[in-house]
Amino acid sequence: MTKFLNPLQILLHLWQYRDLIRQMTWREVVGRYKGSYVGLGWSFIQPLIMLSVYTFVFSTIFKARWGVEQNEGVAAFGLALFMGLITFTIFSEVFNAAPSLILTHESYVKKVVFPLEILVVVLFLSALTNGLFSLAILLTGFLILHHFIHWTALMLPLVWLPMMLFTLGCGYFLASLGVFVRDMKATAGIFSSMLFFLTPIFYPSTAIPEQFRLICRLNPIAQFVEDSRKVVLWGFLPDWLWFLAGLAISILVLTSGFIWFMKTKKAFADVL
Repeated sequence: MTKFLNPLQILLHLWQYRDLIRQMTWREVVGRYKGSYVGLGWSFIQPLIMLSVYTFVFSTIFKARWGVEQNEGVAAFGLALFMGLITFTIFSEVFNAAPSLILTHESYVKKVVFPLEILVVVLFLSALTNGLFSLAILLTGFLILHHFIHWTALMLPLVWLPMMLFTLGCGYFLASLGVFVRDMKATAGIFSSMLFFLTPIFYPSTAIPEQFRLICRLNPIAQFVEDSRKVVLWGFLPDWLWFLAGLAISILVLTSGFIWFMKTKKAFADVL
């Protein structure tokens, strides 16, 4: 297990199963809407519907504004809201589903040669794929509204890197704990709902009272959401100090989560 203290070894270990990961991810993405008339079209329709509802409630009823752009309208508010939702949803899909991941794939546990660790990666890539569908909608809307796209949008993969590593690490922890503690799924759902409203998705971070801002910035998801908006919507560079801090934390979470999973997966068959 000591070799997995190096995050590159974790990535190399997973890379050897890349073909299996790709096949299972495609099956997961397609299977999500299997049997429906619209099929993968729901990946576009669902976020558009939710975006319309959230934008109407928070921009029209609550009169919320980000205060970054001059003459900010409902459309600009909606795009900022959508960017936050996309980033958070990628994390929350994995966070909420991970506790029951091994339980729903019990047949794989009894297969000695099957690498259970790829299930978390498949879950994450499925969530990321849906997030990319939504991102395509957002970029199209931004292009229609502003007639250009900031060059800093090219930095989104870099900005999302800590979020992806952090999400995978949490997924490994929760997937393992969900086998031994069956209440973990309900607990994760409650915690995810709390985190949803404590992250500046519907409101700007400047709306947080000064005495609580530092505490809120310690929420890594909040930093991922803020940096995503900066590079895609506003043409700003991320705060590199906070970015590096978030990256370091994410690497630590991924490494410890993966090692924990690999150590405990030997006991999965006994518990199940």
